[in-house]
Amino acid sequence: MNIAVPGLIAPRLKAAAILLVASLLTAPARADQTPDQAKAFIENLAQQAISTVAGAQLSDAERNERFRRLFVSSFDLPDISRFVLARYWRSATPEQQQSFLKLFEDMQVLNWAQRFKDYKGENLQVTASAADPNQGGFVVDSLLNRPSGSPMVVQWRVHQGPDGHLQVTDIVVEGVSMSITQRSEYNSMLQGNGGKIDVLLAALSSKVEQLQATR
Repeated sequence: MNIAVPGLIAPRLKAAAILLVASLLTAPARADQTPDQAKAFIENLAQQAISTVAGAQLSDAERNERFRRLFVSSFDLPDISRFVLARYWRSATPEQQQSFLKLFEDMQVLNWAQRFKDYKGENLQVTASAADPNQGGFVVDSLLNRPSGSPMVVQWRVHQGPDGHLQVTDIVVEGVSMSITQRSEYNSMLQGNGGKIDVLLAALSSKVEQLQATR
C-alpha cells in the first residue's frame, strides 16, 4: 500500500499549480482576426509602403532596407517559399531550404524596391474583405489607382500566422496570382535541370548579384 507523504507531494503539486497559472497569465492572447481587421491590415500596409519606401529621395540601400523590414514582417515568406517550390521543397535539405528563403527574399526586395523608386502617385483603395471559405484566411479586394490609365484590380490573400498576426500569402493582379506564376517559373527551372536544387540556388544567387549591381 502506497502512502503519500504530504511533506513531499503537496509542495510539488503547489509548484505545478503555480507554474500552470503563471503560464496562462503570461501567454499572449490569440484572438481570431476578422475580415475588417484584414482590410485594415492591407490599408495600413499600403500606407506604410508609400510613406516609408516610395519616392526618389532615398538612397537605394536605404529603400531596400526599409522595404525588407516591411516585407519580412508582413508576408509569410516560409509559407510562400514552400508553395512556390512545391514538391522540391520537401526534397531539399534544411540548408537548401534556408538558402532558398534568403535568396527568394532578396529577389522580392530588390524587384519591389525598384518599383517603389519609380512611384508616380499611385494609391491603393481597399474596397472589400471577406473570409476565404476555400483556403482559409481572408481575401481583400482593392483597386490600384494610377494617375494615367485605368485602375488595376488587386486581390490580397491574407492569413493569420502562428503568432496571431496577419500576413500576406499571395497577391493576385488582374486575375494573375504572383505565387502561382512564381511556382510555375521555379518548377520549370528545376525540371529543366533535373530537379537539382543547388543549380537553382546558384542561378538565383547570380540573379541577385546582377540586380544589386544595377542599383
